[in-house]
Amino acid sequence: MRLILAEDSTLLREGLVRLLVEEGHEVLAALPDAVSLAAETGARRPDVVVVDVRMPPTHTDEGLRAAVEIRERWPEVGVLVLSQHIERHYAARLLAASAKRVGYLLKDRVAQVEEFLDALERIHAGGAAIDPEVVRQLVIRSTHGDPLARLTPRERTVLEALAEGLTNTAIANKLHISVSSVEKNLNTVFDKLELSHTTDYNRRVLAVLRYLES
Repeated sequence: MRLILAEDSTLLREGLVRLLVEEGHEVLAALPDAVSLAAETGARRPDVVVVDVRMPPTHTDEGLRAAVEIRERWPEVGVLVLSQHIERHYAARLLAASAKRVGYLLKDRVAQVEEFLDALERIHAGGAAIDPEVVRQLVIRSTHGDPLARLTPRERTVLEALAEGLTNTAIANKLHISVSSVEKNLNTVFDKLELSHTTDYNRRVLAVLRYLES
């Protein structure tokens, strides 16, 4: 896998470079800010870009804006965004166009090497990887008028796993239920969220977006 990193923490940046090289990946560039990230991506066309949300000079949303630009200009390039904190707005913006080749992980998750590498592989393969803790925190807020309030605990759990970017088979393995049970619960979720009349892929994306925005 060919990657570009953008992370202002020297320790984390160099640590990621070493980890990825040891795993047999090629790091095309390791940048301390997001200023030249889009230009580097356009010139080198990596498989995946890994970028921090908050970077110099203002430490607000430079990395996020660069990630959104990359997804708009080069949709074939995967984007994995790292964040110190759970920021629902950023997660929703990343998924606004598509839930393909995109990830949002808390930096704590990077310390869990296998999960980090698995997230990269899923993104590279065209899938999504949303941090489970982000998903759990996003579902905490719920109002009486929220369509998610109509979901049963099992349906919510299945939707949480879907929002992490898992396939039906992976959801079944994680929750220790059958694939047919996953499919049944997802179809019910789609019905309750009034997503019954779109294609299967679009229903999955729209369900995740509805979940993130709730």
